[in-house]
Amino acid sequence: MRKFRLVLASAFICAFASLQFAQTPTAPRYLTPPKEVVDAFDAPPLPAAILSPSKQVIALTYRRAYPTIAELSQPMLRLAGARVNPKTNGPQRTANIYGITLKKISDGTETKVMVPPQANLSNIHFSPDGAHLSFLNTKATGIELWVADVVNGRARLISGTDRLNSTAGDPCDWLRDNKTLICQFVPAGRGPAPAEPTVPPGANIQENIGKAAPAATYEDMLKTAHDDDLFEYYFTSQIAAVDATTGRKTLIGKPAIFDSVTPSPSGDYLLVTKIKRPFSHLIPLNGFPNDVEVWTRAGQLAKKIADIPSREGVPLTGVQTAPRGIHWRQDQPATVVWAEALDGGDLKNKVPFRDRVMSIAAPFTSDPAEFAKTEWRYANVSFTEKGVALLTESDRATRHVRTWVIASEPRKLWDRRQDAAYENPGTPVIRRDSGAGGFGGGFGGGGGAGAIMQSGDYIFLTGQGSSPEGDRPFIDRLNLRTFETTRLFRSDAKAYETVIAPLDDEGKTILTRYETPNDPPNYYVRDLTSSSRKAVTDFKDPQPQLRGVTHQFITYQRKDGVKLNATLYLPPGYKPGTRLPVIMWAYPRECGDADSASQITGSPNRFTIVSGYSHMFLLLSGYAVLDNPTMPIVGGGETANDTYVEQLVSSAQAAIDKVVEMGVGDRDRIGVGGHSYGAFMTRTCWRIRVCSARGLLRAALTIARSRRLVFRTSAARSGKFRNFMRGCRRSGTRRTSRIRFS
Repeated sequence: MRKFRLVLASAFICAFASLQFAQTPTAPRYLTPPKEVVDAFDAPPLPAAILSPSKQVIALTYRRAYPTIAELSQPMLRLAGARVNPKTNGPQRTANIYGITLKKISDGTETKVMVPPQANLSNIHFSPDGAHLSFLNTKATGIELWVADVVNGRARLISGTDRLNSTAGDPCDWLRDNKTLICQFVPAGRGPAPAEPTVPPGANIQENIGKAAPAATYEDMLKTAHDDDLFEYYFTSQIAAVDATTGRKTLIGKPAIFDSVTPSPSGDYLLVTKIKRPFSHLIPLNGFPNDVEVWTRAGQLAKKIADIPSREGVPLTGVQTAPRGIHWRQDQPATVVWAEALDGGDLKNKVPFRDRVMSIAAPFTSDPAEFAKTEWRYANVSFTEKGVALLTESDRATRHVRTWVIASEPRKLWDRRQDAAYENPGTPVIRRDSGAGGFGGGFGGGGGAGAIMQSGDYIFLTGQGSSPEGDRPFIDRLNLRTFETTRLFRSDAKAYETVIAPLDDEGKTILTRYETPNDPPNYYVRDLTSSSRKAVTDFKDPQPQLRGVTHQFITYQRKDGVKLNATLYLPPGYKPGTRLPVIMWAYPRECGDADSASQITGSPNRFTIVSGYSHMFLLLSGYAVLDNPTMPIVGGGETANDTYVEQLVSSAQAAIDKVVEMGVGDRDRIGVGGHSYGAFMTRTCWRIRVCSARGLLRAALTIARSRRLVFRTSAARSGKFRNFMRGCRRSGTRRTSRIRFS
C-alpha cells in the first residue's frame, strides 16, 4: 500500500494554492515564509571549530546552512538504512562545507586553506601531529581526497582520478606516522550498476523460524533481490594506503563490503568488519552477518576475531551472543578488546555474570585472554595513556550505572542512577589522535578516538553540570588512586561556558566556548591560575532579527508531584499579558524514579540561534514556543510504559496549565509537536476532529490560516489512516484523528 503522509501545514497551503495556479497560465511556484523568517533561515551559521591534536590551532569550517533544491533533487538509493547518491558513491546529503580557516590559538593569526573551486567539503581531520589537514571534496561524479599544509594552507588533490567510497561512513583514517592515510576506494574497473530486471525473476519472500521475535522498525531497508545487488555494488570497497606527500597508493587485500576499517595504534594492522550475505530485509547494515578480522598492512589475515550472524531475532533489550563492541586498545600498539554475553544475550536469564571482556594482542598467535567479568550488562571500556582501564556496566532493572577502575584489582569508582542528571560525574577527556569530529571526550575505543589523558595519577572530567539552577558546565581533575575530585572550573551562573579541552597536561589552561543571552558563542582561552581569559574568536550575531526574542526557564509540577521544566520563548515585541498561540515541542524520556525525573537540565543563559528545520522560526511569526517541556515516563525496568498515556497526558496538561497561568498561552491555540518519539507522543497530546480526507485538508488549512496549529511532518501511514476513514464511513459519526509530528 502506498504511504500516506501528513505534511507541513504550508504543504497543505501549497496544495490549495496549486489548485488556483492550475486555473491560470502561470506555472506554480514554491511559496515562501515571511521575509523575517527567510532572512533568519538564510543567515550563514556560525563556523564550527576543530581543535588540532597539537592544541595550537583550530580549524574553523564554514558551511551552507541548507542544501539547494538541485541538491535535494539528486538521485537517491535507499539501501540497508543508508541513503546513497549513486553518482558520487557517497551519502545523499553532505556537510556542505565551502571554506576552512586555520587560526592560531596563541596570537589569533589566520590562514585560509586553498580549497578547490565549488568546494563541497566534509570529513575534515588533522594528522596526529597537527601538521596536515585532510578533507573530502564531493563533486558531481565522485569524491576526492585532499590534504592541506597547516602552515601555509596549500592543499593538493591526493586521490588523483580514483574515487573514494563513503557509502558506509568516513572512508579515511590517518596513521600515526603522519604521512599515511588508510582509505576505502571504489574498486578499479568496476562495471555498470546492476540493471533492474524488466520481468521479476520470482516472488519476494520473507520467512520466519516459527517463534516470536519482537523487533524495532527502520527506514530504507532492502526489499528485493535487486536491492541486494545494488547494496553489494555500491558498498564494495578496495582498501588502500595513501601517501599524503606523493599520492602513491598501495592496495591492501581484496575488495569487500566493509562496515568498518580501523588501523591499530601502531599502524601495523587493520581491524576490518566485512559484511556478507544473506543480507537482512528487516534491519540495517550494522546488523548484517559479518566477519571481524585483523589484517596485516599487506592485507594478509592475522586473526579472525568473530563470525557474527545476523542480528535478527535478538531481544529488544538483549545483545548478541557473538563478540560485540570490538575495538583497539588505544594505549597499546595492537591489542583488540571485545565483550561476550554469558547469559545468552537475554536479561531474563539469571546468571552470576552477564558479560566477560576479552582481549588478544599482536602477533595474534595466542588464545584470547579474559580481562574482566561484569555482573551487569557491559557498556564500554576505555584505557588511559598509562594503561588504567575504566569499565562501565549498567542494570536496566534498577537503571543504575557502575564504573570500575582496573589497574591491578577492580575498584568501584561510581555507582549512580542513570537518569539522575545531578549525579553525572562527567566524561573522561580523550587525547585524540586527529581532529575527527571536532571537540569533546567520551568513553569507547576505536575509530579516531585516542586514550584517556592521564597526568601522574590524574585524569580530567568534563560535563554539563546539571543543577537546580540549570546547567553549569565544568572540568574536574580526578585522582585515580584516591578517587578525590577537584573542581578546576565551573561556568558562571549568568553565562553558559562549555569546556572544550585542557590545553596542557596539567589543566592550567583550557579552551572554552562562552555565550550569554546577549553574547553570541565565541571561543576563549582561560588561564585557571590567574582566572583570566583571552578571546580566540570574535563571531558576530548571525541573526540580529532574533534579538527581540526573549526566553525564560520555567518550572512547574504535574499532579503526581513530579517536577517539570521547560524553556519558554516569546516573539519579538511581545507585550506582557498578551495571549499567544503556543507551540510545545517535546520528547518523552523514560526515568527510573520521580526524583531523577524532577531534576533540571538545560540553561537559561544560552544565546538564541535558530538552525535546521526548526520550530523556533515560528517565533518570527508571532508564536510563543515552549521548548523541551520535560515529559518523563517514570517506572522501573520494563514497567515505565505501563502508564505511558496517563503520565504523558499529565505532563502535557501541567505544561499547558503553566503557560496559561502565566498569561502567555491561549488554551484554545496550542499545538504539540516533536521529532521521532516526540512524533509518536503527539498521538496522545493533540486531537483534531475530522471525518474525511477533504475534511482533514480543510481543517489543516483553517488551522494554518488562524495560526492555531502548525504541522511539521507525520509518521502516519496509509493503513492506519484508511482504517480511520473506513471507521468514519461505517459509523457515520465524527471520530478523532491524532495528527503526529516528526
